Amino acid sequence: MTDPKLNYVPCPDPQGSHRMAYWLWGAEDAPHVIVCAHGLSRQGRDFDVLAQALVAASPGPVRVVCPDVVGRGRSDWLADPTGYAVPTYAADMLQLMRHLQDAAPVTILDWVGTSMGGLIGMALAGTPSLPLPAPVRRLVLNDVGPVIQWGALQRIGTYVGKTGRFASVQQAADAMGEISRGFGPHTPAQWLALSQAMVKPLAEGGFTLHYDPAIAVPFRALDEQAALAGQAALWQLYDAIRARTLLLRGAESDLLSRATAQEMMRRGPGPRLVEFAGVGHAPTLIAPEQVEAVSAFLLATESADDEKPDSGAG
Repeated sequence: MTDPKLNYVPCPDPQGSHRMAYWLWGAEDAPHVIVCAHGLSRQGRDFDVLAQALVAASPGPVRVVCPDVVGRGRSDWLADPTGYAVPTYAADMLQLMRHLQDAAPVTILDWVGTSMGGLIGMALAGTPSLPLPAPVRRLVLNDVGPVIQWGALQRIGTYVGKTGRFASVQQAADAMGEISRGFGPHTPAQWLALSQAMVKPLAEGGFTLHYDPAIAVPFRALDEQAALAGQAALWQLYDAIRARTLLLRGAESDLLSRATAQEMMRRGPGPRLVEFAGVGHAPTLIAPEQVEAVSAFLLATESADDEKPDSGAG
């Protein structure tokens, strides 16, 4: 399977409703569902390489679902930009879960979340009362935790919302490469593939980034004191997680500090930590060693799951 199937799910909001797009890889009726959720200004096609690897390696049928979080990719934009926040995203994911359950029963639910997608995963896995079709069984947190370094938020704030105009996809890819050095080394072909779904054509010619510039509104309203105040709530969610958890970290990440990662290993689900040398925020899950770390964790047999691995570095 070289291309995913594009689907939509309607999601209510205070202004009425919006559609959230999602990309489906694998068997549409598979009882094992793996949701892959992207970062702040990214979209679901970020996971093409990982999704194909999971479908190919899974011992049984699997549905890999990669949503475009509202305001990004093929999803609708919100009428009220203050809705661009984790509570809205988590509510949309519950709608997605109901939609997937209606299509075919979900008996195993796993979650892979990069940065913002990891925060959404923490909200779902750390709130046992939510009406999920099945509890989150295995959770991958990709370079994110309850403490987000203020300096990283300031760095992201310098570019988020600036969707620009580009003469070609390659020009857009080059521009994104400049602000995404933390993603680590990629070949030109890998970076172009990552970039193609990040742009859309303009009616007057040229290209712009795929997302609603207004996603920056609530992000830029955040100050350091508010960020600090939110940490307690995030730790509460994290400590309530019961899913077996894998924590990935770019060894040079400015968003997830080594100290926070170590504290996470001592608390909550007590995850295994895998770090990737030469990578900052955030691993793109394209390099073979990154794909292997996630695939091995998600597709491990239940008997292997009983043996809690030691922390390690990649």
